[in-house]
Amino acid sequence: MSRPLRLLILGGTSEASALVAALAPRRDITPVLSLAGRTRNPKPAAVATRIGGFGGVDGLRDYLVHERIDAIVDATHPFAERISANALEACANERRPLLVFTRAPWPQKDGDRWIEVEDIEAAVAALGIERRVVFLTQGRLQLAAFARAPQHRYIVRAIDRPDAFNALADAKLILARGPFALIDEERLMREEGVEYLVSKNSGGASTYAKIEAARRLGAKVVMLRRPEAPGAESVTGLDAALDWIEAHRPPP
Repeated sequence: MSRPLRLLILGGTSEASALVAALAPRRDITPVLSLAGRTRNPKPAAVATRIGGFGGVDGLRDYLVHERIDAIVDATHPFAERISANALEACANERRPLLVFTRAPWPQKDGDRWIEVEDIEAAVAALGIERRVVFLTQGRLQLAAFARAPQHRYIVRAIDRPDAFNALADAKLILARGPFALIDEERLMREEGVEYLVSKNSGGASTYAKIEAARRLGAKVVMLRRPEAPGAESVTGLDAALDWIEAHRPPP
């Protein structure tokens, strides 16, 4: 019999959670879930978990060698460019197979009022100079950029209190963890009088309700385009990810 496959899962997404749930009962695979540590109280996982960065490409390379990792599944957020680039380089250097397990971006539908932008600075500019009520869901790390447009009222939703929240002159903070139902997203946006929603095009079903709610209410969506995917094999379905893992078992 082959020894158990030692698999590193770069996580933090619903895709990673689904993969962990599928692999946890198995004895022929030893998965390790790696989380960046940006959320203070992540949901507990049913497999071994490490929290924190690796220290760049060299640190990740050392980890692969010392922990005898056979393969990596990059199931990080589609906008987590740095760790994905590091994983691609580290796997190439150490000759480890790498799979990107992601989700397709959201397509624009009839009734959507999207303003597509390339980066957070363009997103701030797209809000204009007149006072608007803006729902921010693009991530806490880019929150400070909106302090440069203090004329707006911001509704900020996050899992943990963002460090940059106090930089916003007029803002309301909602601490909550998704997924969120469509009826609740529509109620929130209506009660707060949201005119603009700022979001990354993350794709997937778990956070799509806010996009649908904006469509129903006629709110504009400032949508950050997804960066180019790393040059690695990529799948968007759990079954395809599991098939890839089966195909990359170590020899007996």
